[in-house]
Amino acid sequence: MHGRLELERPPAFDLGRIGRDPVHRFLERTWMLQQVPIAAGLWALGGWGFVVWGICARVSISVIGHWFVGHLAHRRGPQTWQVRDAGVQAHDVPWAAIPTMGEAWHNNHHAYPGSARIGLYPGQSDWGYRFIQLLELMGLAWNVRTPEGMTGRRAALTEVGV
Repeated sequence: MHGRLELERPPAFDLGRIGRDPVHRFLERTWMLQQVPIAAGLWALGGWGFVVWGICARVSISVIGHWFVGHLAHRRGPQTWQVRDAGVQAHDVPWAAIPTMGEAWHNNHHAYPGSARIGLYPGQSDWGYRFIQLLELMGLAWNVRTPEGMTGRRAALTEVGV
C-alpha cells in the first residue's frame, strides 16, 4: 500500500495539436462556468429542482459513471486482445456500452487507442463514433482515425478471442 512506483520510461500524456489550441484550452479551463447559463435556463424552466437534476446530478453521474466503468474495465470482463508490453490490460463492459456511447468497449480502446471507432464487432454499439461520423459529414471533424488506418498497430496485439 505504501509502495513507490518508479518507471524507467514513464508514460507521457501529450494532447498534441488540440492541447495547444486556445479554444480547446479555454473550454477545458472554464467547463464549470459553462454550466451557469444552463443552470439559469433550467432555473427559469422549473426552479431549483431542475438545476439540481440538470446540473449537479448530471455532472456527478457522468463523472462517477466514467470512473466506475474505467474501474471495471481494468479488472474483469471479456477480452478480444492482449496488448504486448502494456502495463495494464483492459476488458470490455458490455452492459455499459449504450450509456457510455461505446466507451465500455475498453479492450478495443486499448488495442487501438487512437481510433474514433471503439465498437469493432457486430453488436458492439458505438454511438460516440456515430456522432463523430455526423460531425464529419457536417464538416466539423476531419482526419478521423479508425483501426483500418492504423497500420503497424496489429503487431502489438495478440488476439485472444472474438
